[in-house]
Formats: sequence, structure tokens, C-alpha cells
Amino acid sequence: MARTSRETKANRPAARRRTATTTAERPVSRRRRPAGETPYHHGDLHDALLAAAERVLERDGLPGLTLRAVAREAGVSHAAPTHHFGDLTGLLSELAAIGFRRFNEAMVAAGNTETLLVMKALARAKAYVAYAQAQPGMYGLMFRTERLDMKRPSLHEAATASFQGLATAVSLSRNEKLTGEALETLSLDQAAAIARAWSLVHGFTTLLLDGRLKDILHRLPEGTGVEQLLDAMLRSMPPRPPGA
Repeated sequence: MARTSRETKANRPAARRRTATTTAERPVSRRRRPAGETPYHHGDLHDALLAAAERVLERDGLPGLTLRAVAREAGVSHAAPTHHFGDLTGLLSELAAIGFRRFNEAMVAAGNTETLLVMKALARAKAYVAYAQAQPGMYGLMFRTERLDMKRPSLHEAATASFQGLATAVSLSRNEKLTGEALETLSLDQAAAIARAWSLVHGFTTLLLDGRLKDILHRLPEGTGVEQLLDAMLRSMPPRPPGA
């Protein structure tokens, strides 16, 4: 009995070693990061969630953009988006603000490539359409007011800057200068000029994204396309001078 007891005690360390080795050899379970996701620091989670939301939006459309889908795309807990944005409206509003800022930057950059006022206006209009074609999901979200909180500071600021850019460009083409306080009170003629320019470009863009211009584009002369059609439309409607 004594020898059996000693043999049992002698064998125990080996058993423990075998157990430790087995445990060490087990693969550590790691969360798989979704394709396209890059590692982020804790302080970058806000931006990482917005980047994930944009990927979901462009891939799955607005119906597929949910808080759970964004969390899954970013590889974080389902509670993370709520913690940073409050609810889906908050997330969509912050994402739309990013869209408006990029939108504005694209049009400003396009306008800066030209010197003549008429050419600046044409360049901005083409940049408007090009942005929508490149980011159809984001562009669509920016104008879904019923899904957004337009009072959210970041979105309000970005959307206001977008309108100011449009109004300023239209006024310059009319040999006016609407900036700052002058934008707060428009004459009927000024408001009509801004609405006319916006309606033309936005309406064209919407028809294009919805595929409603295919029949017209199919009938165009060989070698002409979307850009040439838009250019011809804009040139056929010269802005009226003030008071005309």
C-alpha cells in the first residue's frame, strides 16, 4: 500500500505536466475581423464604426444598414454603436455629415480648376453628378431627410455649408456675391435662380442613378454620354442676369 501510494504521488507531476501542455497547445479563440477592416485603437472606435457603416451602406443599401450590421462589420459588440451614436438616426446623421463634407470638397476642388465663372459652374455641376455616381449609397442617404436628425450639429453644419456653396456659385454666375448675412434673406429672383440650378442638377442625377436616362443615352450620337449630355443641358440654360 505504501509503495502504491508513493508511485501515485510520483506520477502526479507528470500528469499535471501533460495537462498543462495540452492546455497550452489549444488554439486561442480569436474574433475574425471582417474583410476590409483594419485594426484600430480604442480611441478610434467612433471613426471605425462610421467606416463600417459606410461599407454596409454601399454594399447592402440603406435597408441593410442597422446597428447590428455595423457592429458585426466592425467586429465589436452590438452595444458599441449605441454607446457612440445613441440610436440608428444618430449614426445615419453622422454618416450623412461625412457625405456632405466630402461632397462639398469635391465641388470646391472642381470649381478651383477653372477661372471663368461659367466654367466654374459647369465644373461644380459635373462634380455633383460624379460624386453621386461614385457613392450612390452615401448620396442617397444625404437626401433622406426623414431618416436624419438635421438639428444634429455636425450634419446641420455640413448641410448648411453645402447650400451656401451652391448659392454662392449661382450668385457669382449672375455677377452677384451672396455670402454671410446676404444669404439669410433672398429676393424671389435669387431664390428662383438657386432652386433652378439645384433642381436641374439634382433631378438629372436622380434620373441617372435610377436608370431612367438609359433610353435617352442609348439614342445619343456615338461618342457622347452622360457628361456631354449634362454639359449640353447646362449650356442651354444660361443664367439670367439680376433684374432681367
